[in-house]
Amino acid sequence: MTNPHAELLAHNVLHCQALFERYLAGFTEANRTTQAPSLPNHAAWTLGHLALTAHRCADRVRGRDDQGELPPELFVLGDRGDAHRYATESVAFGSTPTDDPDRYPSLVRGLEAMHEAHDTLAGALRDASDDALARSTPWGIGETTLSDLALRMGFHIATHAGQIVDLRRALGFGSVLGPPAKR
Repeated sequence: MTNPHAELLAHNVLHCQALFERYLAGFTEANRTTQAPSLPNHAAWTLGHLALTAHRCADRVRGRDDQGELPPELFVLGDRGDAHRYATESVAFGSTPTDDPDRYPSLVRGLEAMHEAHDTLAGALRDASDDALARSTPWGIGETTLSDLALRMGFHIATHAGQIVDLRRALGFGSVLGPPAKR
């Protein structure tokens, strides 16, 4: 039997991901690591960061409060990724993105990593019981229930969507919500 609460949480993650993706319009392999003055993150970093965070959240939902293994086809330990994998320390909370395309996967690969991570999280949520979702887990500097953490993942995605919106403006991409900007 489907758990409606768990299904709603899974839907929230996947729906927020779909909304986030609309803001990637205009980013290419050539500009995926372009940063703008006074803005914190670029597109390649954001995709890897969202993927890493979703995998860490999925571990929590599955009952694991320590940092489990990440998929080796998507992540490598350290601070230097490559064309296919993100380096965990280069996209972790508090890391500093760099405009070095060789340190990050391609845009297509970054999207694959984010999709895989959010699908993994959504699957873990769908398998979770209400008792499991009520469990407290450490996260950041505090504790939260897994249900609240799952909701927070939607907010996390939206926060980074806002950063990408700012970056789009700084790079002159124009809006994805209305008619194209006049130049």
